[in-house]
Amino acid sequence: MVTDMTKGNPTEIILKFAFPFLVGNLFQQLYNIVDSVVVGKFIGKDALAAVGSSFMLMNFFSFVIIGLCMGASTVYSHFFGEKDYSNLRKSIFISFLSIGLFTIILSVLITLNIESMLLLIKTPIAILNDSKNYLRIIFGGLIFVFLYNGSSALLRAIGDSKTPLYFLIIATIVNIILDLVFVNIFHLGISGVALATIIAQGISSILCLIYAIVKIPIIRITPKDLIFDKAIALMIGKYSLLTSIQQSIMTFGMVCVQGIVNTFGADTIAAFTIAGKIDSIAYLPVQDFGNAFSTYIAQNKGAKNISRIHEGVRSAVGSILIFCLIFSTLILVNSKKLMKIFVNANEVNVINLGVEYLSIISVFYILIGFLFMFYGFFRGIGALNTSVILTIISLGTRVILAYTLSSIPQLGQRGIWWAVPLGWFFADIVGFIIYKRNKHELL
Repeated sequence: MVTDMTKGNPTEIILKFAFPFLVGNLFQQLYNIVDSVVVGKFIGKDALAAVGSSFMLMNFFSFVIIGLCMGASTVYSHFFGEKDYSNLRKSIFISFLSIGLFTIILSVLITLNIESMLLLIKTPIAILNDSKNYLRIIFGGLIFVFLYNGSSALLRAIGDSKTPLYFLIIATIVNIILDLVFVNIFHLGISGVALATIIAQGISSILCLIYAIVKIPIIRITPKDLIFDKAIALMIGKYSLLTSIQQSIMTFGMVCVQGIVNTFGADTIAAFTIAGKIDSIAYLPVQDFGNAFSTYIAQNKGAKNISRIHEGVRSAVGSILIFCLIFSTLILVNSKKLMKIFVNANEVNVINLGVEYLSIISVFYILIGFLFMFYGFFRGIGALNTSVILTIISLGTRVILAYTLSSIPQLGQRGIWWAVPLGWFFADIVGFIIYKRNKHELL
């Protein structure tokens, strides 16, 4: 279903478009959570720490690919908003060819250097082999990350946020079943969890790609669209590269933070892994609202509907306030119960460390909510350099403060936790100033 976001009530249309994003990402998080629950409950705390230590590296390289796809989707949205379907199809051909080749090369290079990267982030020797085995399988399937995110970004750019959700639900169900089968029946350990993940990703990516090719006539590439148009290629290169840099900076910052966390031992790594998954689910609504908001902004920018863009900004502020108040309260009240889902009740230290993290972070979800709004706005209007600047401020501040505060004996790992909302805060201040001073010139 194609959605024209240049018409209708902004709040209603953004929320309606964001909802499948949210459900889809909840399912994505669900199979990440199932991985952690299966590992934590059936394999053990050290295996969970191995997955957690690997997770940030996995995310870093996945988000390089996801960022490239997100940047290309902004170009798709502009051409769709202009009703220029010929250039839309050319941009699809160029982006899929270039990003696909890049993904294959990246997958090979990473696989050859996994141990060095794990040692660089101070992965404890006790969990090094499990981490290597897990990541070799995961990065062997990196092409599926591209195929799914490339296809889903294309569909979402033209207003179809539901179809990627359906295929992701299928993948989640497959992943859960295979996790249990590979670990409990075939006793494949952490390698079984990784195999379940890439098989599920493969299914969702292939189904999404086939649907896009077969079912949407306006994006179906014909021989005359197989042109490497230099202007379009440069446009895609600009958007994709800057968005990928933004996403990479975000995850590289997390890799740096993971390196600090790793120095505190397996309990802290396990707690950080679990609490981070809970945390990421809690702010999914505002993250997905920001992604939907970006598509809304891009389509209206393409249609030159400036007043509607400002109307959308006002509606976004109200929606984010409501989302963040609800989820801050839920996480704050239920943090201990949520931690116990992942580990056995006798892992008291892991649970307490996770509760400590969530009790600090959850109070400040409003800050990450507004940051996602700024990301969506600046990406949608094409000011990707501003999004990159905000990301550098957020993650740079977080990493510097995490190193500094965690070295204070009285704070320890709590210094890492406090660095998170402080990074959000400083980036929000800068984003607000840039928007207020330049909102008319930017458009």
